[in-house]
Amino acid sequence: MANPRVRKVADRIKVIVAEMLERRIKDPRLGFVTVTDVRVSGDTQNASIFYTVLGEDADLDSTAAALASAKGLIRSEVAKQLGMRHAPTLEFIQDALPESARAIDDLLEKVRASDEALAARETNASYAGDADPYKKPREQAEGDDDE
Repeated sequence: MANPRVRKVADRIKVIVAEMLERRIKDPRLGFVTVTDVRVSGDTQNASIFYTVLGEDADLDSTAAALASAKGLIRSEVAKQLGMRHAPTLEFIQDALPESARAIDDLLEKVRASDEALAARETNASYAGDADPYKKPREQAEGDDDE
């Protein structure tokens, strides 16, 4: 999507779809949907619309079904507002970003807890050997003059 025209088409599709979902689509199966991203192919024939849904797994399934049934209406509105000869085919994809972010947060929490446990063990720790494990050259006593 390096082409500025393709980028503009993707941004416009994102706005059109979000407005359609908010105002015109009255399907009761449709949950609280947020359009997160739109990716358009270089020839503007295909558009992948990424979305997230606030709710449980049942809400995700019903929202996916509602979006699939409203795909034709949304595509015709996209074609009308874009004024293009060929309307891009729309594909709705559930965005995996929230789950990925949640998994990363969980991993960071585990690392933070293990760091705290390690720091707690270090407070009572002592050296296994000398405090300074490096060998030093022998220091000659003041009375020793071998030279």
